[in-house]
Amino acid sequence: MEKNSLQSEVASYIGKLLRDNFGKGPSSVYASIEEPYIVIYLRGFLAPMERVLVGQDNEMKVEETRDLLMYELLPEIKATLKLMTGFEVDEMYYDWSLANQSGMFVCTISDCTEKENGFLDYSVKEKLHDEIIRVSELAEKAPEKVESYMLNSRTLLIIREGILVRIEKELIRSGFDEVLKLTKRKLEKTLLRQSYCETILEQEVLDVFADWDFDQDKSYILFILKPNTR
Repeated sequence: MEKNSLQSEVASYIGKLLRDNFGKGPSSVYASIEEPYIVIYLRGFLAPMERVLVGQDNEMKVEETRDLLMYELLPEIKATLKLMTGFEVDEMYYDWSLANQSGMFVCTISDCTEKENGFLDYSVKEKLHDEIIRVSELAEKAPEKVESYMLNSRTLLIIREGILVRIEKELIRSGFDEVLKLTKRKLEKTLLRQSYCETILEQEVLDVFADWDFDQDKSYILFILKPNTR
């Protein structure tokens, strides 16, 4: 199937899935398949009851409820994406920006064919990595490894490995991983919005997302960028 048609089908499937399970679907869904990643960006995604909770400063309750439902949906999403795309989805990350009524899914593909990717080069990668390291140190510690990929003009994916400190690892072992994730989301995204990433990229960052795989001590950050028109 032609790539654009496949991306449209994936976007349509995700929109319907969320509408069926959350009671309200996003107003728009954008899917981008850039091997070895499938990135899905949602806009206009906030149910009426969630809007009330957000208005009462209960964002974490909304995120916790969404997480519980997503745990149930992840196996179905992975299986359906494999049928649609032919790719085995190895890992799946997700996050929400309730203030912007947006969200993201990042899927990693484990069995894609070996070929050159279409990632865009960007000259400030090293400077951006230094800023990501600085921000990470403010939140926990410097990551052992940082990688980033400009998947397209709107989508920058950043991967950090080895960022958990000892107290975080102990909280995970003690069963507080959900509380830790919700807390880290709020803290790290606040620090990222206050960072110099926009200045370094010379692009406006419209949305910031973050998720973790605590077992692998790995984190994915996604920037949704406003493309430069000049």
